[in-house]
Amino acid sequence: MTILTNIGQLATCPPGAVQQDAGLINDAALVFEDDKIIWVGREQLVPEHFVTQRPIDCGGRLVIPGLIDCHTHLCFGGWRSDEFEMRLQGRSYQDIAAAGGGIRSTVEATRSDSAKQLLEKSLRSLKGILDLGVTTIECKSGYGLETTAELKQLQVYRQLSQQQPVDLIPTFLGAHMVPDEYQQQREDYIRLLCDSLIPLVGKEKLAKFCDVFVEEGAFSINEAREILCAAAKAGLGLKVHADQLSSGGGAQLAAELAAVSAEHLEYADENGIKALAEAGTVAVSLPLASLFLRERYLPARQMLESGVRVAVATDFNPGSAPSYHLPLAMTLACVNQQMTPQEVLMGATTVAAQAISAEQRIGSLLPGFDADIAIIDAPTVNHWLYHFQANVCCGVVKSGQWVRELS
Repeated sequence: MTILTNIGQLATCPPGAVQQDAGLINDAALVFEDDKIIWVGREQLVPEHFVTQRPIDCGGRLVIPGLIDCHTHLCFGGWRSDEFEMRLQGRSYQDIAAAGGGIRSTVEATRSDSAKQLLEKSLRSLKGILDLGVTTIECKSGYGLETTAELKQLQVYRQLSQQQPVDLIPTFLGAHMVPDEYQQQREDYIRLLCDSLIPLVGKEKLAKFCDVFVEEGAFSINEAREILCAAAKAGLGLKVHADQLSSGGGAQLAAELAAVSAEHLEYADENGIKALAEAGTVAVSLPLASLFLRERYLPARQMLESGVRVAVATDFNPGSAPSYHLPLAMTLACVNQQMTPQEVLMGATTVAAQAISAEQRIGSLLPGFDADIAIIDAPTVNHWLYHFQANVCCGVVKSGQWVRELS
């Protein structure tokens, strides 16, 4: 049994609470045993039978649930730093893609890299991710776009889950775009996805979700519906890359199919927002992508006021969001999406957990939840997200084990 005391502010992040209410407790204590939280509350109210245990003094710091990054593309070959300069010179995402860059460039690099190379690169990223206080990430395939390379990415995720402490939630994104070799046979690629790859991924339990990029240059609404219906039949949960670069009806499709999340949504319109609210589909905001692409930000204020829960994630990938720094994404969500610090913290904990169908297990610091804990060297949530620093996480517990000792 472990007792954390002298917690300046504890954020319990209750599931189902309004997003503005992160369940803050000042002058708090927390008790966990094995891999579960067993008590939280004001320190002066700690039950007597816990007091005899040796406490760990948190020094008046902020304690939050382990952060959850519910949208990443962790496993990829190469980088795309040249595109960074091209965008600064005025080239658009679509221009770069049409010239053979973008996703196409990363597909070529990912196909070329061995599974060992991809695994070692991902391990380096995961160390940095854990150091930030992130204890769970969703991670997509989608840079293989053919059977061998897509399975290679998903198998790397399976290996990574056994080699380091961050929980990985894999998502199959074979419908990221139509690969070059199928440009004149789009229907053949869709048949490969629906009749072969998706059933195989489902059978081998290589992914928990299936995602589709609905956008001009990627997949149409009708194509995405066919792919997602095949995924549902194979037992996979549904996600949608929706309305990133234009308002194309992706949000409505996600709601229609009861997808667990719709992601990006920078150009979601009122009809899409209303549909998401009615369906209970989580909107996943990716402010780092908006920053790097110099695109508009997801209309979080409008969504929250319409009853949509908004998660915050990084979209970590080599092109449009080449950073896994979730706390930076959280500060950007405050500044550019008019979200309060409590709304953002909820968006990177219990709402993010909802976006991966895990809100009853992780993302909250209440009795019965997994003991995934981050200790932040700041007095309050407000101060942490306002006074941005490179990293102020000073201790991490994952499943009841110290994976970064308190410093």
